[in-house]
Amino acid sequence: MEFKDYYKILGVEPDADKKAIKNAYRKLARKYHPDVSDHHDAENQFKEVAEAYEVLKDDAKRADYDEIRQYG
Repeated sequence: MEFKDYYKILGVEPDADKKAIKNAYRKLARKYHPDVSDHHDAENQFKEVAEAYEVLKDDAKRADYDEIRQYG
C-alpha cells in the first residue's frame, strides 16, 4: 500500500491545529464534491480528502499516523 501524506493532501502543516484541518477539509470538500465539481477526477479527489480528514481529525489516529510518518 502506498503511503499518503495526509497533510499535503489537505494543504496544512504537520503542526496544524484541529480548526485549521477542519477548515482545509471543508474548503477542499466543496471544491471536489462530485455533485458540484467539474474537475475530471473530482470523485477520487473527494475520497482522498475525506480519508485524510478522517485520520487527522481523530487524536489517536493522528498520533498513530504521525508515528508511521516519522519512523516509516
